[in-house]
Amino acid sequence: MNEQNEQQQIASALADKRGEEILIMDLSDTSSIADTFVIVTANSDVHMKTLRNAIEDTMDNYDHDYLVEGQNSTQWCLIDGGNIVVHIFSKKSRTFYNLEKIWGDTPTQRYEYEM
Repeated sequence: MNEQNEQQQIASALADKRGEEILIMDLSDTSSIADTFVIVTANSDVHMKTLRNAIEDTMDNYDHDYLVEGQNSTQWCLIDGGNIVVHIFSKKSRTFYNLEKIWGDTPTQRYEYEM
């Protein structure tokens, strides 16, 4: 799967599970950490687990290797797929960490839900 398609599949999986404020950030020209961050807000602890499971399923479907950090956290979970890193935040933690501001000079695309 090419990277652009992978980003869209991940964002779509998050949207299908009602993830909030989904952003795709292109870090390819500014960071060696990853090429892309996908950021999403969960509205509860259960929702955070649901979003994490959706991303794991998506990556598993494409045989994409990944690591999960913060698996039991109620504030933040990171799924590191190498070139794509997914951040799942509680509303409070998303405001606190404010990755959009830290990486504000990178091209950002807001994922729009398709009904």
